Amino acid sequence: MTFEDDDDKAVSPGRQRKIIHIDMDAFYASVEQRDNPDLRGKPVAVGGSRERGVVAAASYEARKFGVRSAMPSVTAKRQCTDLIFVKPRFEVYKAVSQQIREIFAEHTLIIEPLSLDEAYLDVTENLQSIPLARDVALAIRAKIKEVTGLNASAGISYNKFLAKLASDHRKPNGQYVITPEMGPAFVEALPVGKFHGIGSATSAKMNALGLYTGLDMRNQSIDFMQANFGKAGAYYYWISRGVDNREVRADRIRKSVGAENTFSQDLTQFEAMAAELQPLIDKVWRHCEDKGARGRTITLKLKFNDFETITRSRSVPVAVSSRLDLERLSVALLQNEMPLSKPVRLLGISLSSLPSDDEADPPVLLPI
Repeated sequence: MTFEDDDDKAVSPGRQRKIIHIDMDAFYASVEQRDNPDLRGKPVAVGGSRERGVVAAASYEARKFGVRSAMPSVTAKRQCTDLIFVKPRFEVYKAVSQQIREIFAEHTLIIEPLSLDEAYLDVTENLQSIPLARDVALAIRAKIKEVTGLNASAGISYNKFLAKLASDHRKPNGQYVITPEMGPAFVEALPVGKFHGIGSATSAKMNALGLYTGLDMRNQSIDFMQANFGKAGAYYYWISRGVDNREVRADRIRKSVGAENTFSQDLTQFEAMAAELQPLIDKVWRHCEDKGARGRTITLKLKFNDFETITRSRSVPVAVSSRLDLERLSVALLQNEMPLSKPVRLLGISLSSLPSDDEADPPVLLPI
């Protein structure tokens, strides 16, 4: 197989994987704009409200004003006074996601969904025998547009890490190829905060150690990276060299699942908060029952009215085996924090240490 760059020049013959990362453009917001012509061309935020909650997704018109997902709704409204809030319709998004998944399946059975709007595809041996992964991505994006009316971006590379980086490179409604020849150089100039899997806290720690770019990381020994970042240090060491041997896992099970809710009024009393935990516990346990999944670590998330967020976790020796046990452990975590010094605007519960592969993932947040 060969990878080809945008100039159609063969770069690296040999047996490399062909991996595509597909990422729908502003998925929730784009679905709302598709279904409601009055929203087209306007700044749209899905989720929350003008007073409370957080933004689940923002249209590109809203992003021009700095509106982003997970931003408090009041902040988003302050940054974009014309912002239109739309209530999320998760059943619609799930239906569209299924249409997209069926398009993927026309090309490969090795599909690893990351969320409703994002997935890895291994097209090394694709079902339509298309020689170039770039052309597979073009065909998939065109079919998605034809069937759903929505735009998708794609990244194409020889591993998952670089494919995901590539899909951000030409957004929205574009695609980009990172060939084996390009990989190391592409990574070396990248700020560490742009690496998938490196959050703000880890990025700040790296900066404090003098690590600002992929090249800075590449200049360190694996012992140095592991001493400072534990098990993740080896992963950072290799991706800074453009190396990622993780396979696309069609049978992948998430390591954690969670649910959270932002309240219309701040909560101060234990009884009220314990009551609000119940639907979150129901949602998490229903997912575990549906998937046959069990976990050992329960995490409580509290966001206060000043937006400070804390988490408290407890791990048990054996997997939680009933909803009652999940409730008991969740409520105990809350009880241990009482009395709280500030009112609470958001509560969340997640269950982790589910059977999975070695890739670290954030909890899948279930809609309430």
